[in-house]
Amino acid sequence: MLSLTKQRASQSRFKELNRRLQHGDVAFRALTILGALTILAVCVAIGYALWDNSPLPRAQFGLSFLTSSEWNPVTREFGALPFVFGTLQTSLMALCFAVPISLGIAIFLAELAPAWLRQPLGFVVELLAAVPSVVYGLWGLYVYVPNFVKPTAQFLNSTLGFLPLFEGPVFGPSRLAASLVLTIMILPTISAVSRDVFLAIPSSQREAALALGATRWEMIGQVLIPYGMSGILGAVILGLGRALGETIAVTMVIGNNLDLSASILHPGYTMASIIANEFSEATYELYIQSLIQIGLVLFALTLALNLIARFLVWRVARRTPAEARA
Repeated sequence: MLSLTKQRASQSRFKELNRRLQHGDVAFRALTILGALTILAVCVAIGYALWDNSPLPRAQFGLSFLTSSEWNPVTREFGALPFVFGTLQTSLMALCFAVPISLGIAIFLAELAPAWLRQPLGFVVELLAAVPSVVYGLWGLYVYVPNFVKPTAQFLNSTLGFLPLFEGPVFGPSRLAASLVLTIMILPTISAVSRDVFLAIPSSQREAALALGATRWEMIGQVLIPYGMSGILGAVILGLGRALGETIAVTMVIGNNLDLSASILHPGYTMASIIANEFSEATYELYIQSLIQIGLVLFALTLALNLIARFLVWRVARRTPAEARA
């Protein structure tokens, strides 16, 4: 009797395993876990490769590599502060410009645009994301900077030049030019993701707000935006990642100058642009490893900012609807 019970239990387990294998559950779970672990392994491998190939600047300069503004390959003095400052300034300025415009585009496409305009306009916005960055750089250098950025910079300098942020002299290529070009480049990413977030919100949320007497703008501002805030922050994270790592377009319009002034009208440098400009010219090991070390700093900075942003998304997603409206 006991032997028969064990046999039936064994057959039951075999049938359950066979059923799972036939439906692909085990294989699918294994593939998804493998994919997730592969992404994690790639990130660790990138960080390790950058760390392993840049020991000389850490040994020679230590933490002063991040605080020094000296970058002189002739005297073998290297410091990353101007590049960190330029990267943060241009990326954060681009976000400040792009987020409200992108939200406006997303709201229009999801809530206000007529049906005949919604699809072609959405296609055009998404098409901007497919334009190569070198095309943005050429257009920015020969069209955008001389015809828009420089006149804007001259106006800001003549009216607000007493502020450190708008001190002269005025140049064409500048951190302002890089920020505005980055704004255009991250607009399609933020607006497309935000539009999808608004479209994913249940229609019952809209109908309930309108039924309670809210205007269309009140419904959007007090219901839809708080409801989709975690998704909107996710879109902003994607835009920030694009802005931090952009290379060619920024290199062509930022001016490439070791300037640590606060003025956005002055030329500057970013971490990506210094690597693109000078890696092929690096003629000795310390020079090469200093550029790799800048790449490591950029990698760590991007990772840290994304972790902070993900934490904010998590905090927002945990809030109740009443807390979000408050």
